[in-house]
Amino acid sequence: MFFPGRIQNIAPTDRVLEVGPGGMPHPRANVFLEKVFSNPSIAKEQRGHVPSLVTDKPIITYQDGRFPFDDHEFDYVICSHVLEHILDVDSFVRELTRVARRGYVEFPTIYYDYLYDFPEHPTIVFFRDGTIFWMPKNETCLPAFRPVTRLFYASLVAGHTALIDTLAPCLFQGFEWESTIKTQRTRDIYDVCYAPDTWTIPRVSERRSLSHSITRWLRRKRRAA
Repeated sequence: MFFPGRIQNIAPTDRVLEVGPGGMPHPRANVFLEKVFSNPSIAKEQRGHVPSLVTDKPIITYQDGRFPFDDHEFDYVICSHVLEHILDVDSFVRELTRVARRGYVEFPTIYYDYLYDFPEHPTIVFFRDGTIFWMPKNETCLPAFRPVTRLFYASLVAGHTALIDTLAPCLFQGFEWESTIKTQRTRDIYDVCYAPDTWTIPRVSERRSLSHSITRWLRRKRRAA
């Protein structure tokens, strides 16, 4: 989870479910819902190669479809970095809103998969104008660039995360919801992208800017010549 500070509306007495916690659950969660996978290696890939969950809290497992809970059994549900793994976002989100009255969702944007093209992410998800738009990744042009993106994916596996830290506000989205979440399956890639000039990219200070350092070095070389 990249924006834990956005979770602000959990009351002290709330019963909290976390869906797909991976190995790093939110401390406020009371119950965890985990999908059952066919073998441990697939499960490890799906949870982002982090260690499996170790907890003394209840872990409920399911296969697909309906969650094994009653309507509004929980007050709040946390679902972080799960929607991009889901083939039918409409049905999955209906389950989130069925079992809880409020919650928080967080997911990567198309720009994250444009860089790294995670094989575990079959779906592109984006929140705009009060709606979660989603589309299968194989309906975009991203798979055609896998000879390029696998280099960046390898860099991430090797631990190079500075770009993610810098661009996190653009690479990920997260928000709280209450009562319902509107979703829409789309075939228009513009629905899953930022509108022009609506993103915020932190500026690199002049002191830290590599390009500025190179420029100063070239100026010194010219003076010396």
